[in-house]
Formats: sequence, structure tokens, C-alpha cells
Amino acid sequence: MIEPHDRPVSYDPRWPAAFEAEAMRLQRSGAFQRLHHMGSTAVPGLLAKPVIDILAETQSLEAVDRATPHLADLGYDARGEFGIAGRRYFRRHDAAGVRTHHLHVYEVGSAQIERHLMLRDYLRAHPARANAYAGFKQAIVAGAVGQGLSYAAAKVDFVEGLNVEARAWRALRPSHSP
Repeated sequence: MIEPHDRPVSYDPRWPAAFEAEAMRLQRSGAFQRLHHMGSTAVPGLLAKPVIDILAETQSLEAVDRATPHLADLGYDARGEFGIAGRRYFRRHDAAGVRTHHLHVYEVGSAQIERHLMLRDYLRAHPARANAYAGFKQAIVAGAVGQGLSYAAAKVDFVEGLNVEARAWRALRPSHSP
């Protein structure tokens, strides 16, 4: 049940620059306060689907809804909340129809922002755990775990375990800066 677009690839050192370039394009919409590179492509060395995940903070989801036509002009397909209350989700594909970007938008202060950035920062600070996550992804693709599940569904429990570790790690740090 693993789709070809779900197959992770080796880390590409061009991913951070791809995020920066796209963040500059997105800032022109005027709807975002901050943009962050998140997900596996934001963790150096981590195996990842070659899709840049962008976390955007906005003062209001209504502003994002108003900016949706501009985002469509930039190639983004609006998907609404897409299963997560309080989020606006967009996807972008290249001219060949290959998905290149995910845009996850939350209002400033949403707990989802901290959750995503905390996991990213935890994996950056703990290469052994990032390697374990990469190994788990490889096991999914090889059919050793998660048989019959989508790639995303097969990762849920493992990622939740990483989130628990990340919360404990964050709680032990004197400041919440990365």
C-alpha cells in the first residue's frame, strides 16, 4: 500500500535552500508572520520523502482563506483543514505533477506549532533517534512493518513515541530555544 510518492530518499543538502526559496515566495502573500522548515527534510541526514514541509504561522486563518487565490497562483492547492482542526493545508506539485511542497498553516500560539518544531529540533539534536526513525521508514517501505497501511498511517505510533521523547527532552532544557 506504499505509493511511489511515499518512498523516502537519502537526505538532500539542497532541501534547506529549497525551503528558503519557497518561503520567500510565500511571504509575498502577506498572510504569514513566520515560516519554518519542518518535517524530515528539515533534519540533516534524515531519510525523507522529497517533499518540503513548511509550517506557517498566521494571525488569523481568515487571512489565509483570503490569501488562498494568491497561493493558488503560486501553485498551491487548498485542502482545508485536511483532518486537523485549526489548520489550513495546501499542496504544491511541479509541472510533471510530482508533489514538491506541503504547507501547514496554524494561528500563532497553536500547540501544533510547538509540537512540529519540537520534534524537528529533537531529531536534529539526537542523530541516533533520527537514524532509528530512518530505519523504521525503511522497514515500512520494505513491508516489514505496517502492512496494509498507508505510509503515513504506518508511522503514526513511532512518531508519537518520538513526540513523547521530544516533550521530555524539551521539559529538561532550561530554555525552549532550539
